[in-house]
Amino acid sequence: MLDQALKNQLAAYLQRVTQPFELVASLDASPTSREMQNLLETIAGLSDHITLRTDGQDARRPSFSLQRLGSESQLRFAGLPLGHEFTSLVLALLWTGGHPPKVEAEQIEQIKALDGDFEFEVYMSLSCHNCPDVVQALSLMAILNPRIRTTVIEGGAFKAEVDAREVMAVPMVFLNGQVFGSGRMLLEEIIAKLDTGSAAREAAKIDQKAPYDMLVVGGGPAGAAAAVYAARKGIRTGVAAERMGGQTNDTMGIENYISVLETDGPKFAAALEAQVRHYGVDVMNLQQATELIPAEAEGGLVQVKLANGAILKARSVVLSTGARWRNVNVPGEQEYKNKGVAYCPHCDGPLFKGKRTAVIGGGNSGVEAAIDLAGIVSHVTLIEFGDQLKADAVLVAKLKSLPNVTIHTSAQTTEITGDGSKVNGLRYKNRISGAEHHLELEGIFVQIGLVPNTEWLKGTLELSKFGEIVVDAKGHTNVAGVFAAGDCTTVPYKQIVIAAGEGAKAALSAFDHLIRMPAAA
Repeated sequence: MLDQALKNQLAAYLQRVTQPFELVASLDASPTSREMQNLLETIAGLSDHITLRTDGQDARRPSFSLQRLGSESQLRFAGLPLGHEFTSLVLALLWTGGHPPKVEAEQIEQIKALDGDFEFEVYMSLSCHNCPDVVQALSLMAILNPRIRTTVIEGGAFKAEVDAREVMAVPMVFLNGQVFGSGRMLLEEIIAKLDTGSAAREAAKIDQKAPYDMLVVGGGPAGAAAAVYAARKGIRTGVAAERMGGQTNDTMGIENYISVLETDGPKFAAALEAQVRHYGVDVMNLQQATELIPAEAEGGLVQVKLANGAILKARSVVLSTGARWRNVNVPGEQEYKNKGVAYCPHCDGPLFKGKRTAVIGGGNSGVEAAIDLAGIVSHVTLIEFGDQLKADAVLVAKLKSLPNVTIHTSAQTTEITGDGSKVNGLRYKNRISGAEHHLELEGIFVQIGLVPNTEWLKGTLELSKFGEIVVDAKGHTNVAGVFAAGDCTTVPYKQIVIAAGEGAKAALSAFDHLIRMPAAA
């Protein structure tokens, strides 16, 4: 199953295992079970500290648990953790075997101190690039706290279970049998949902922070670049971000960032954060800004209020809050989100194998999504509001060559329909004839562009009619000491490389502003 190069790499990692543990497999006669046994035999053969048993009695087959000697089994993988999840498996092996995780000591203590019995089930797909963060977080929690049990379930291997529980988006997490959350979640987010007092403690800690020379709000490419450029100037720099990496976390492949031949979004996001932290920037992750308070006088402190009530102060501020997927805003969209309405074809496409789907949007994202889905689902219908597709000609040609794709232009989506629990179709109106149609579907992927994350700035900064922060060629806003960069601004072409460049520019402009300010008393 693993080629020799991968075996050699795995053997090198497993040298870090210092505590003995067992892999306990529950198998049946299926081909997947044979593959699992082969994989587990390979792993056990690479370390003297790991042994394999095949007498497991778990109801989900094939599955296996990681069982440290002298403790109860708390972590189980149901199905093969390959693809994007192979790294999750390797980390689980290392952590179970005593290798310390690269997690803040404070978070480890929080996990160990969680009071309650928590049984997590996380559904993932092997093509989902958002799933590993959730899988790894819940795996670590199960290894650290004996009152936490985690089962990682590969949806493709347990299709009947996925259908029965109406899992239509991954990662999907159940806690004690009830839906806990869906989509990408970081370890600190999960801990915060379980440890209800953590938000207040975090707010109190943030409130005590001294003013920054430069505060960056947002942790995507623009924010990371701004923070690095500021920190390299030797000034006190902070970043308050809802999630470090921003939208790049949701990007499958990145092949147009100059000097990086190819990578994927989560790796790129991790690299952004690593470089920011390398320069000693004070990173405050999972922090949502809710209000900008301009300085009362020239040279004074700008304030940024956070959702948890804390207030940060700085001599200059760079806003890089990015953008998010645009909603269709029709009846049924919110009701059936994650119940057939999806936004990531790479993550959720495999859940609709053999089913009828639609893509709303005829730009590059929409056409690429339709091409990807056509290889998985039974049929794809692409719905475009305009009179022609806006995607690149080469993509349109590829789409039109596929036999299981139907394209409707001049089509206005009017409603997403369902049976109360999941999507069953879509209504659209032909904008030329006025005729209304209903498509019977199991899945709908929305790909109609982006909305800037700037609602919290209305009435404080000048915004365009699209809600973008109006900036000049140097990233200045209309408020002294406040600069902006990236997808939240009026700068055209929302691309990673452009956002990074604009972030650097905004930081340099902010630094120029600082050195021209009167010396602080």
